[in-house]
Amino acid sequence: MIFHARVENHPCRTWEPEDTTLFYVPFYGGLHASSKFWESNVAERDRLAVELVEYLSHQNNKWWVRNQGRDHFLALGRTAWDFMRSDVGPDFGANSLLNMPRVQNMSVLTVERHPWHGSNQYGIPYPSYFHPSNPTEMLTWQEKVRQTARPHLFSFIGAPRKGVEKAAVRDEILRQCTESTRCEALKCTGPDNKCHDPNAILDVMTRSEFCMQAPGDSFTRRSTFDSILAGCIPVFFSPHTAYTQYGWYLPEEASAYSVYMKEENTKGKSIEEELLKIPRDEVELMRKRVINLIPRVTYNHPNASITIGVKDVVDVALEKLSNHVKSSLFAVT
Repeated sequence: MIFHARVENHPCRTWEPEDTTLFYVPFYGGLHASSKFWESNVAERDRLAVELVEYLSHQNNKWWVRNQGRDHFLALGRTAWDFMRSDVGPDFGANSLLNMPRVQNMSVLTVERHPWHGSNQYGIPYPSYFHPSNPTEMLTWQEKVRQTARPHLFSFIGAPRKGVEKAAVRDEILRQCTESTRCEALKCTGPDNKCHDPNAILDVMTRSEFCMQAPGDSFTRRSTFDSILAGCIPVFFSPHTAYTQYGWYLPEEASAYSVYMKEENTKGKSIEEELLKIPRDEVELMRKRVINLIPRVTYNHPNASITIGVKDVVDVALEKLSNHVKSSLFAVT
């Protein structure tokens, strides 16, 4: 919904189909998937997606027919896994939108792409809490997190994930954080759960040097972008939490802005000791790079001035998609 609101008012929007490089399809696939998740009748689970594809690719839709949908794109607010149900293997409640051949002609923006079978999928940041309307708001926020004192070496915000193999590292992080005087944990469990309170989350992160980003139900975390917003250096335990996901938005050199600890090496190794090995000047440089990333991974307010002066998530996506479509169509012709 945020992406839709931004493109409606985007300065690059045209009302002339003949001049269009990209066609945005305003289908709220994430809301649809949520409403039909685990629906026992898989045909009903897929129904709206099927109707969408039939509508788009109808022979009377000359704008689809022109390039067979290769200049069309979707933006989805859930992970790609929720749209890739397979007839083979377990049923995880998903629909099959992204497995449809005509959708595979399109480009798909999603908060988490499939690392191995998502050649037409492009990872875009989860929305965080900040949506500036003008350059002053952005610069003021960056200066605020740049000047904030950071008494905690590291922090972790999250809850244990029971029965999820890739989330086992969370228990170890929580244990080490709880036992360390240099770590602050915000546990997302119990009656005092503050993990839906933006102030509580950003308070912990802005006072931390490093923020642990362990996988949860899937590889990625919204917390990664909360961390960047807070000027907190993210620490990853899987390459698929960010490195294989957000190539349009994050530096190619992962060590320039983040720390990577192999998940299998976490047990028996002190996170605190590993972080303390990083030279102070290197930490300062990493945080500077993280703070410089904030505009690029932020969604500007839909009513923001078109002269805000810095590219946000949507600006970057439209530029990258336009270049991709132009190059791919040129290759086809």
